Amino acid sequence: MRGVYESVGWNKHSNEVIKQVFEASNVHVFAELDGRIVGFGRALSDGVFNAAIYDVVVHKEYQKLGIAKRILDLLLAQLQNVSCIHLISTTGNEEFYRKAGFKKIKTGMARYLNSTLIAEYLE
Repeated sequence: MRGVYESVGWNKHSNEVIKQVFEASNVHVFAELDGRIVGFGRALSDGVFNAAIYDVVVHKEYQKLGIAKRILDLLLAQLQNVSCIHLISTTGNEEFYRKAGFKKIKTGMARYLNSTLIAEYLE
């Protein structure tokens, strides 16, 4: 999975961190091709009221083939009875999520520890 992250420029994900975030997430989708993981998505949810989708990522070599849409569709299917699903898009991918029915929220807020992420995502 590390290779998928690295293919899109996310180079700070060690194997230990990847293991930790996937073990802490209770909803997962993996896309495989010829026995190789080429994409994935994960979410955290209480199963009733709230969920947050994270890391819908497809290896750079396999993008634009509908894999990310399929991953998102499968995540949403697993979360179909959850009242509110949040996500934070990476810059430039907002339209992908709009097409899936996501809209900007009026009261969304975030706190980041990383100064690069603060500059990119916070007003």
